[in-house]
Amino acid sequence: MSVSPTDRYRDDVLSGDWRVPPRGRSVEVPAERGLVVEEAETGWCGAVLRVEKAGGMHVVHLEDRRARTRAFPLGPGFLIDGKPVVLTPPKASALAAVAAARSAGSRTASGSVAVHGAKARVASGSRIYVEGRHDAELVEKVWGDDLRVEGVVVELMEGVDDLAGVIADFSPGPGRRMGVLVDHLVPGTKEARVVEQARSLPGVAQHVRILGHPYVDVWQSVRPERLGWSSWPVIPRGRPWKHGICSELGWPHETQADIASAWKRILGTVRTYADLEPALLASVEELIDFVTEPGG
Repeated sequence: MSVSPTDRYRDDVLSGDWRVPPRGRSVEVPAERGLVVEEAETGWCGAVLRVEKAGGMHVVHLEDRRARTRAFPLGPGFLIDGKPVVLTPPKASALAAVAAARSAGSRTASGSVAVHGAKARVASGSRIYVEGRHDAELVEKVWGDDLRVEGVVVELMEGVDDLAGVIADFSPGPGRRMGVLVDHLVPGTKEARVVEQARSLPGVAQHVRILGHPYVDVWQSVRPERLGWSSWPVIPRGRPWKHGICSELGWPHETQADIASAWKRILGTVRTYADLEPALLASVEELIDFVTEPGG
C-alpha cells in the first residue's frame, strides 16, 4: 500500500530525542578560576573568582567587567557561550596545583620571594615620599611586605608644591636617603617645573632620587582592564578628574566620602604588581633600590 504524499503522519513524531531543550542539554564544567559564565536567571556575567562552602552549600563568586562580585549557588543554571552548564567544584588536581603554588610560589604582591616569619625591621633613616594617601595605600598594598623587611617607611607630602621644603625638612645625607614619587611628571607641567627646581638643590643629586609617572592621578596607574575598560576614559578639562571617572563607572561621586569609597573599590581590584602599569612599577622599584642600597 503506497503512502500518500499528503499524509502528515508518515513520520513518527516521537522518534529521536524530542525532549532536548532548545539550547541543548547541560554539561558539567569545573568552576576553575577565570572561567567566564552567565547566570541564566539574572543574566549576571562574570569570571569565576573562587568556590567556597557557605551555609552548608557550595557557592561560586563571579566578578563582572566592572569589578563587582556576586555569589551564586554552585550547580545548574549557568551558561557558557549560550550553552547550559552545571558548574561543579574545581578538580582536585587544580586545587592541588593552587595549594602548591601558594606554598612554593610564596611571593609578595610585588613579585618578590616572600620571607616567612620575618619581623618588620626597625625603620631605617631613609624614606620614600609620595604625594597623597591613595599613592601610599597603593604602594603599601603591592610593596608593603618588601618595605617592612627593608625597614623603609612611606611618608605623605600632601602635594608636591613645596617639594623643596619637604626635602629641606628631611635633611638627606649619608645613611639618610630620600626617594620621591611624583604624579603626572611629564614635560611642561607644573610638576615638572617643581621637580626641576628641587633637583637643583645642594646635596639632592647624591642623596635624593625624584621619579614619577605620567598619569593624571595614581588611580590611572591601575590597568584599565581591572575595571572592564580597554583604556581609561578621557575626562574633559574643567571637570574634576576623579568625579568624571566615577561617573563613567556609574558610581556615586557627590561627596568626598564617595570618592574615597571609589578608590577603595579600585584598589580592591589590584591583586599583584601585574595589575599596575609599567611606568609606575619602574619608578617605585627604582626608588626602593635607591633607598635600600648598601652604604646609602
